[in-house]
This record gives sequence, C-alpha cells and structure tokens, in this order.
Amino acid sequence: MYYPQTFFQPFAASPREMTVTGNGEVAVQPDFAQIQIEVRTQGENVSMAQQENAVIMNRVIESLNAINIPEEAIQTAAYTIFPNYDFIEGRQVLRGYEVQNAITVEITDIRQVGTVIDTAIQNGANHVSAIQFKTLNADAHYRQALQYALMDAIGKARSLAETMHVNLQSLPVEIIEESNIAAPIPFKAFKLSNEQPVTPIEPGIITVTAAVRVKFRF
Repeated sequence: MYYPQTFFQPFAASPREMTVTGNGEVAVQPDFAQIQIEVRTQGENVSMAQQENAVIMNRVIESLNAINIPEEAIQTAAYTIFPNYDFIEGRQVLRGYEVQNAITVEITDIRQVGTVIDTAIQNGANHVSAIQFKTLNADAHYRQALQYALMDAIGKARSLAETMHVNLQSLPVEIIEESNIAAPIPFKAFKLSNEQPVTPIEPGIITVTAAVRVKFRF
C-alpha cells in the first residue's frame, strides 16, 4: 500500500512592522510680498458712496503707478456694498451705505512694502487687511523639506531598532506624505490713517515644512 509522504515546514512568522513619522523644515527668505489695500466710503445713498470711492481708489492706483508699481501687479480683490442701519426706539432705520473696494498689490522689491503702504494711505486708502510675504520657489523648498523629513524618519526607525536589538530592513515598505506647507507670513488687519505713522515692515523668514509617515519591517 502506498502512503503519501507528508512534508512539514517550519512556521513562518509574520513580518513585524514599525511606523514612524519624520518631519523636515526649511527656512527661506521671502521673495515678494502681497498687500491688500482697501478704500471704504460711506454715503446717504449708494451712488454717493460709489462715486467717492471710485475717485479715491483711482488716486491710490495712480500714486502706486508713480512709484513704479505696474498695472499688472494691481488686481481688484473685492468690491462690496452694504447698508448701514441705526436702531431708533426699537425700529431699524437706514442710515446710509458703505462701499468697500479692495485691491491686491504684488511687490517684488520687499524693501518697497513700507513705501507702498505710506503712498496708499497718503492718497486716501484707509484700511490694510492683509500683508503676506511669499517665496517664488515654494515647490523646490518643499522637496528639500521632504528629503529632510524622510531622513528624520529613517533616523528614528534606526534608533528604535537599535534600542530593541532587532535588524531593521533598510528599505521602507510604505511612505505616506502627510503635509505640504509653505506658510506665508501673515500680518493682522489694521486700520490706518494719515495722522498715524506706519511702522516699518519686517519680512522675517518663511518656514516650509513637510512630514512623512514611513513603515519599516524588522
């Protein structure tokens, strides 16, 4: 009688895995700035507020052109009209209208930021709602931060493996990109007037960050 042979193989243990997060950061000097400048006017009727606003905004734009800010660097960001009300003896009474016209100005010479703000204020602008400093090569800086993030993750994994006295596989089995941040430097909105001197604007440093989640076997 024939008895089939049975082969026994040792049980193969499932591979063990660890997951670590690596972070990378690159600090860069900003290359250009964007400023949002507003003209806000009020009037008893819409037409009056619009006309006054148009006169002032045209004067602001012409003054910026005069200090070598080209037309293509100036773009309308928002134009809004809304009513203003007073409450008299429990009743809502229309007081008039407010017109807000906002432009975004892109400045390639960061040293000119303070001059642009001064010029706009002197010619009738009465609100600066945002100033942001940015970098032209955000993608390249992010790729560098991503390399640093992966190096950080590998270093953490090796440190853990050494502590546990295990052999870490050199190549990761999975890499997940977690974030892509090239954060501009924001400035809070603030109201300005002709009587108030403008504080010099400091661009500071832009921080470009990246993070990866990496899985290793050991």
